[in-house]
Amino acid sequence: MASRPKLSNAARPATYGVEAYNERGEMVPTAVAGEHPLTLYLDKRELVTLMTLGHAPEALAVGFLRNQRIVTSLDDIEAVQVDWETDSVAITTAGKIDVKKKTRKKTITTGCGQGTVYGDLMEEIDSVKLRDDVSLADTDLYVLIEKVRKHETIYKQAGAVHGCALATLRGDILMFVEDVGRHNAVDAIAGFMWLDAIDGSDKVFYTTGRLTSEMVIKCAQMRIPFLVSRSGLTKMGHDVAKRVGLTMIGRASGRHYLAFTGRQRLKRAEPVPTALA
Repeated sequence: MASRPKLSNAARPATYGVEAYNERGEMVPTAVAGEHPLTLYLDKRELVTLMTLGHAPEALAVGFLRNQRIVTSLDDIEAVQVDWETDSVAITTAGKIDVKKKTRKKTITTGCGQGTVYGDLMEEIDSVKLRDDVSLADTDLYVLIEKVRKHETIYKQAGAVHGCALATLRGDILMFVEDVGRHNAVDAIAGFMWLDAIDGSDKVFYTTGRLTSEMVIKCAQMRIPFLVSRSGLTKMGHDVAKRVGLTMIGRASGRHYLAFTGRQRLKRAEPVPTALA
């Protein structure tokens, strides 16, 4: 098991109270989502500035480095230290990272707040092998959809955020992360998974956001075979999901869903005979 880097514990409040006035001119105390700039410095070299809730900044930084393929081993990261006085996170490594080479090519994605992917979008993706011996029953998918709906979230308090969940094949939520951009929420979950050595090969990833190529690539990098969203998808997201063999499920709400790719991993419950319905 990889050694765990030294981490600060610098979470910021997820929501803040402000005054708002309704249509009758009455003051209504209202919760709004936090939003803070967080600049990542890798070995004192400025890398990127992310706009984030600041709810899990250390995991976000680790997951960002993982999903951008800037760091390939947790052993390479010695420390992740967040300082909100300077709105920065200092990441120190064992000195094996060629940052200039890793960040030479940059693609601006459709991620909220302009997501960024460094390097070739499909680099190393063809070598990813997702498990074919796992399946997801639609009854368990419905359980997950309902649990996400009932989950106490920042969105219910303040709106303005995207949520992502990591779940078991039985529909149990293992972690739920929200942020102002869906790509940040994905990266934070990736960071937690890496730090806690969680295997994604028998898990389901749920997102409230649309299914773009970036979402599919990050899910595949985490070796997660199931990607679910209550929203829709893009053509490139669909193409990449087919290419990597990922099971992509969109428009998932209540007891309805659309399986766009990888439907062989889904197990449908036998329909109830009309006479018994």
